[in-house]
Amino acid sequence: MWKSVLLAAGIFACILGVEMLVVDSAVLVPLNGQGGERNFQAPDWAPWTLLSVGAATILHFCQLPRMGHSQPQVR
Repeated sequence: MWKSVLLAAGIFACILGVEMLVVDSAVLVPLNGQGGERNFQAPDWAPWTLLSVGAATILHFCQLPRMGHSQPQVR
């Protein structure tokens, strides 16, 4: 189960990083209609950090052993 959660988190981080590269800013509007709109602009380092962390997490997912399989013994 943890393996699939790790993969989902990595994919989510990569998608969010790519989205931040494409979109410069976003306007956040409250769901209840009360209050003012807020403008969100991500820092310059955020998309690249999310892409790197997501890619490293996905690569780590590929290296995790399968459930029920034993590790190969080194002799």
